[in-house]
Amino acid sequence: MVARTSKKSVKVPKKSVAKPVAAKTASKPPPGNGVKRVKLLSGGNPQIAKGYGDAPVQAYIEAMPGWKRDVGHRLDELIGRAVPSVCKAVKWNSPFYGVEEGVWFLGLHCMTKYIKVAFFRGASLRPIPPGESKQEEVRYLNIFEHESLDEVQFVAWVKQASQLPGVKM
Repeated sequence: MVARTSKKSVKVPKKSVAKPVAAKTASKPPPGNGVKRVKLLSGGNPQIAKGYGDAPVQAYIEAMPGWKRDVGHRLDELIGRAVPSVCKAVKWNSPFYGVEEGVWFLGLHCMTKYIKVAFFRGASLRPIPPGESKQEEVRYLNIFEHESLDEVQFVAWVKQASQLPGVKM
């Protein structure tokens, strides 16, 4: 029963109910070759859902734009060879690598003109990676398109980093 306080009727506008995005796109086939398109965030960083294991990391690498994709595959391969039992995850739209799930020693991130490799305990590596951070322990290796990667040094850093206490995230 509805109680009326006055004789005037008040029309209440109908609220429009937004349909979930998934409902709109789920019935549509993916564009092009059947591969789902991934949104690129600022700097061309792929927006990949949080997930653990190799599959989300490979999805991130496949979504890396242009030359960064090939470098991403190479970095992933080098990390896997250096640390055969490496754990992988995508968190905060970036791949993470660790010796156990939830404890990470390295992360990747696409920037506009380079790939940023973050060594979370990089200040303890020898030699210390060149890129400084506002965080005392973190050091970066920035990889640009037309620069060659010193793979021997990179693998040495990965091996060292994997043997240091990881960062819980």
